[in-house]
Amino acid sequence: MDCFHYRDGQLYCEDINLNELASRVGTPVYVYSKKTLLDHYDRIAKAFAALEPVICYSIKSCGNLHLIKALAQRGSGMDVVSGGELHRAKLGGADMKKVVYAGVGKTDEEIRQALTAGIGYFNIESEAEFENIAAIAKQMNVTAHAALRVNPDVDPKTHAKTTTGKKESKFGVDIERARLFFQNYGKDKHLKLSALHLHIGSPVYTVDPYVQAITKALSLIDELKAQGFTVDTLDIGGGFGADYTTGQSPVAADYAKEIVPLLLPFKQAGGKIILEPGRTIAGNSGILLTRVQYIKMGGSKKFVIIDSGMHHLVRPTLYDSFHFIWPTRVAPMHEPKARKQEMDMPGLELCDVVGPICESGDFLAKARALPPVVRGDLLAVFTAGAYGMVMASNYNAVPRPPEVLVDGDKATLIRRRETYDDLVAQELATETV
Repeated sequence: MDCFHYRDGQLYCEDINLNELASRVGTPVYVYSKKTLLDHYDRIAKAFAALEPVICYSIKSCGNLHLIKALAQRGSGMDVVSGGELHRAKLGGADMKKVVYAGVGKTDEEIRQALTAGIGYFNIESEAEFENIAAIAKQMNVTAHAALRVNPDVDPKTHAKTTTGKKESKFGVDIERARLFFQNYGKDKHLKLSALHLHIGSPVYTVDPYVQAITKALSLIDELKAQGFTVDTLDIGGGFGADYTTGQSPVAADYAKEIVPLLLPFKQAGGKIILEPGRTIAGNSGILLTRVQYIKMGGSKKFVIIDSGMHHLVRPTLYDSFHFIWPTRVAPMHEPKARKQEMDMPGLELCDVVGPICESGDFLAKARALPPVVRGDLLAVFTAGAYGMVMASNYNAVPRPPEVLVDGDKATLIRRRETYDDLVAQELATETV
């Protein structure tokens, strides 16, 4: 599912030796495979081709401009959730007509920016938000398009913090309110309400929750049609899984096998389909390289202390997430044939992989079986391309790491490493207000 592989015991990204790369750019560092990124986009496009969907890459999953540009050149639209992400979409060359804008707290300024840009759809999260966007559009004498986010009350069986499609959610409205929503706002002249939006959560590792949600949405569309409202677009959101362990997630074709037949009649009747994948494109496209600083024993527990941690990859401590971690250089008997939570190999040692941050929650793995490592060894944290760098912080006044994009045998620094001067620059630029 990706282009990170071992050759004679040495980890490569495409044709780049990662130990050699780390010696040039330092650690920690995020490394992305361009081929993997585009391959995952292409698989989705191929799997859902019968629907001719607008695929809107979710910038919140991994927002580096160079990745956005590569996907936009491939034909991707963008899913944004803030004015900053809209700015990134513009700089990345995205077609504004293929931009959808979600988020429950859009400010007036962000709304004006989006209206000026001429985005495709606002994903509407509440009645108050609709009224505000419609009023601003009227003030600006423009017409915009809206997709009402509907919560189908489907359990995606994912982490509680990333479940978004239940009835009791800060996102969107339930189906009962959706009916009344169209009655109250369905004829607005400046904000055309002609679409529905779904997003049930992430990551979702089975297709059934999508089938349930889409079935409910199509039924609602039929109801609304009978009441005189036209819904010509259905955005089914994102949330498809990524392989944090080998074979964990269905491939794009598996999701499409059941979703496409459901939506084909809607498409054939003139409807438009939007998809918002993020993790399934970016997740396996990136890794985090980090170097071992110290080995420490605490009672009977072994700690591998690294130069990265929760400030660079917060998912393990925030979501209890598993990321496969392995040395970049290993003996033949420790070369992994698959990435699993429990590796059946001789000579592995149980350890906690922890970072330098002054928090007990600063860990990337607990009780993890790894080949023996020593100070200076390089570790790769896999499937770190989604919700990795975008959630990194400067906690403990630590500069954020650089990002490198690999394309075949070429490696490009696409974000430089932050400096101490970067950390304080905004504080030195004081002024009287």
